[in-house]
Amino acid sequence: MTRIGIIGGSGLYALDGLTNVREIKLETPFGEPSDALVAGELGGAQVVFLPRHGRGHRLSPTEVPYRANVFALKSLGVEWLLSVSAVGSLAGDLHPGTIVIPDQFIDRTVRRSPTFFGNGLVAHVSLADPTCPALHRIVVAAAGEAGVPVVDGGTYVCIEGPAFSTRAESNLYRSWNAQVIGMTAIPEVRLAREAELHYATLALVTDYDCWKTDEEAVSADGVVAILNRNVANVRRILSHLVPLLESQTSELPRCGCADALRSAILSDKTRVPETVREALGPLVGKYL
Repeated sequence: MTRIGIIGGSGLYALDGLTNVREIKLETPFGEPSDALVAGELGGAQVVFLPRHGRGHRLSPTEVPYRANVFALKSLGVEWLLSVSAVGSLAGDLHPGTIVIPDQFIDRTVRRSPTFFGNGLVAHVSLADPTCPALHRIVVAAAGEAGVPVVDGGTYVCIEGPAFSTRAESNLYRSWNAQVIGMTAIPEVRLAREAELHYATLALVTDYDCWKTDEEAVSADGVVAILNRNVANVRRILSHLVPLLESQTSELPRCGCADALRSAILSDKTRVPETVREALGPLVGKYL
């Protein structure tokens, strides 16, 4: 059975329809994940769900333990990881309520640990194409089956937060031809590649960022109202995605995600500290 991980963003704190449900609490070399992981079966696949901000939305974007979250999912055997997050629109034709499946990212964060590596083990993974093309195609197909319109591709600017952008920043990002802006895709997408996971994102447009002067300034209450409507569509997509992914994984062309570290490790393997080997075993054990 395929092991699928789902990270729920703002508004998606639980996953409906799971059977044989169990909660798993893990401690990782990078601390505790955002919350207990919820494992079960859905549509013939093994699914592990994790609310990014914790149940009750306790963690700000900066406080999310991204490394612990991705490491915990990898430790439980997750191979395919779908992330869900709320975003603002930087484009006039991306109205609130739109769902975008971005395939490029711009990192504007400043306070987050972006890698599992260091302390005697150096690795440089490729991020030219940061999301998995195979999973991306299946997510688009699942949305089509669910009858949910999505925008296929786009650039996501990730800012530190928790405050929203200034108008000058918003216009700068528009000049870069970015389509959406959020606070949680980085370093998640980087860590997923280092963990050799197939990764894709559903970005839920909740508002126009503040560049659009004929709209009311973005507020947390307004974001939540749109988000609740979007989450219903996400659940519809997931109900098609999981069985579709389970039925197609053996037929997918190789995308390279599952062996992203094969040529990325530069350190002399005989000199890697034993403590680092043990700590990062789920990630690098097959190479060291």
